[in-house]
Amino acid sequence: MKAIAVKPGTPDSVHLAELEKPAVSDIPNGRGVLVEVLQVGVDGTDKEINNAEYGDAPPGYEFLVIGHESFGRVVEVGPNVTELKAGDYVTATVRRPGDSIYDLIGHYDMTTDDTYYERGINLRHGYLTEFYVDDPEYIVKVPDGLAHIGVLSEPMSIVEKALEQAYEIQRRLRVWRPKRAAIFGAGAIGQLGALACHLRGLETVCIARTPAPNVKATQVEQLGVPYENTTESSLAEICEKHGPFDMVLEASGNAGVAFGCMEILAKNGVLILSSITGGSNEVTIPGDKVNLDFVLNNKVMFGTVNAHRGYFESAMRTFALAEAQFPGWLAQMLTHPVDGLDNYRELMDKLVGERTALKVFMNVKK
Repeated sequence: MKAIAVKPGTPDSVHLAELEKPAVSDIPNGRGVLVEVLQVGVDGTDKEINNAEYGDAPPGYEFLVIGHESFGRVVEVGPNVTELKAGDYVTATVRRPGDSIYDLIGHYDMTTDDTYYERGINLRHGYLTEFYVDDPEYIVKVPDGLAHIGVLSEPMSIVEKALEQAYEIQRRLRVWRPKRAAIFGAGAIGQLGALACHLRGLETVCIARTPAPNVKATQVEQLGVPYENTTESSLAEICEKHGPFDMVLEASGNAGVAFGCMEILAKNGVLILSSITGGSNEVTIPGDKVNLDFVLNNKVMFGTVNAHRGYFESAMRTFALAEAQFPGWLAQMLTHPVDGLDNYRELMDKLVGERTALKVFMNVKK
């Protein structure tokens, strides 16, 4: 069967590869689930892997199948699978367990192992192919009524994890009722972050680099969330207008912006770093000032990476709430489709070149 792959370590090596079609018997104990891939989203991670910034092939292969944002339909299940059935719409998690204590208790997204396993990213093939097989532990059902936005499940799970972790950390305060949130970046994570914060009742602002009007600004403003840009206003000016912020979700992909966010947190605030920056850029910050401010005002900064199945399940609940309050808004994010695995070059060209894209994705099978 066909698959879109790269040769890790070789820049711009994206190509069409061949894989043997998997079978439910590939998973032990009769727990196999065979899924036909319908759609796969791509993001900056796929671009960076194709740039050879990180990622390794699975053992025994010279290539890595990319694509970690999956949506598909169950074709067949093993004899000991009761959670899913043929015809179910599903998405799948990305990280697979290692050997740390966190892996052993199902929190494999919090592993402390030096070597980690992520489908489509590192040491495990991804979903830009025709079929995959896995254990139901890593496969999450998508309700039929949400199938049209199922390909957004993985990025939504990232946002769910980020916010749930923030609230969990802030239990240290006994009472934490955040009022204002800032979202940095207006790509998929930024848009979904703005949605999730707004649905939680926070006064939310989305901050990005490009001046309005633009597609991303229009999309977020449809939620009633204001859009600000750093070209026309400084962070200090934006903070004076909308902040200070009890919670900041940084999703700009820019390390300079990420560390700049440390200066706009309210007292007892929490800064969430979700950007993957695979380069070697250096930034300068007012270290003494930031350190003093964090210490005296009990501020928190933490990083978050891809999610386990619990956060995917939370994503389904947020999708349902969003569809009720803002019908059609999520579907509008699916701006740049590409049809068919043979068109892998078009997929990557849109990912790299379409600055107005909210989500580039492939229709593997319609």
